[in-house]
Amino acid sequence: MALFTWSDEYSVNVSGFDTQHKKLVDLINELHSAMKEGKSKEVLGKIIGELISYTKFHFSAEETLMVQAKYPGLAKHKEEHEAFTKKVLEFEEKFQRGSVVLSQEIILFLKDWLINHIQGTDKKYSPFLAK
Repeated sequence: MALFTWSDEYSVNVSGFDTQHKKLVDLINELHSAMKEGKSKEVLGKIIGELISYTKFHFSAEETLMVQAKYPGLAKHKEEHEAFTKKVLEFEEKFQRGSVVLSQEIILFLKDWLINHIQGTDKKYSPFLAK
């Protein structure tokens, strides 16, 4: 069973971003499943790397459209992206060094951050960018 199921309540009414958000949900679910199945550090590391890479791609896409649309909340939105990216990159570094293990707490942090970010911060741009 998936940790996190996409729901239309998460939609930001920008189809490309909804598709990207669904991919992030899928990656978090994949990481959760691999952890529960006791997959190797190499497999977990690969999924974490893919999650980070895709997250950067998604954040860049959002920020590019916000710049083009002159979205007034861009600076605050970008700060949230940067703080999240920094935290996840720090986790990845510690994970690769072996000083931290992948835990349910980390998986729940990823899930909760994504839900809260979509439903809070991203929903604010929805009426502005969905035009």
